Amino acid sequence: MPRILFVCHGNICRSPMAEFVMKKMVTELQGSAILGCAGKDGATLGCADNDAAGLKCAESRAAEKNCADFEIASAATSTEEIGNPVYPPARRMLERHGISCSGKTARQMTLRDYEYYDYIVLMDRNNLRNLRWILPPEIYERECAGGSMQDLRRPHRKISLLMDWTGNSRDVADPWYTGDFEATWNDVNEGCRAMLTSLRNGQA
Repeated sequence: MPRILFVCHGNICRSPMAEFVMKKMVTELQGSAILGCAGKDGATLGCADNDAAGLKCAESRAAEKNCADFEIASAATSTEEIGNPVYPPARRMLERHGISCSGKTARQMTLRDYEYYDYIVLMDRNNLRNLRWILPPEIYERECAGGSMQDLRRPHRKISLLMDWTGNSRDVADPWYTGDFEATWNDVNEGCRAMLTSLRNGQA
């Protein structure tokens, strides 16, 4: 079961956007898997109906299982916004796209999170530097100081930048400073889609 933790500075803009965007993508993928097993009249196809239908059903059930097994959350590197809800412009951007983040409040990442989650996905390099205050030095050195951040297959590697998954490693635009939540939305969508594709294809 892939467990993903998205992380930004305050956990009120970018990382919760990534959390709820990825949750929606996974849910939609699960829905398409269910629909893939339905006939034209909406009835469920039995695998014995014909070979092609049987293969389609098997593939759809596998995709549905993969989607259902995801666990997705988000956290901050700082304590500045702990307990605060998603920043209103970020919440409105999600709502524009039919996504609710109701009940989400900011929390700080812990060492326990590092141990529990399979993927720690950061929004920018400042987040990476701030992990030195959360992780023991030996873990920080192994994860963050040596090698390319784009080397997603590096042994024992859990930490990446979201945009690493697109093959164009860069920071996710920070709307706290730019005020451009549309640019952040685009980055988050691009990164989450690329990550989900890699995970489904067994490339990570």
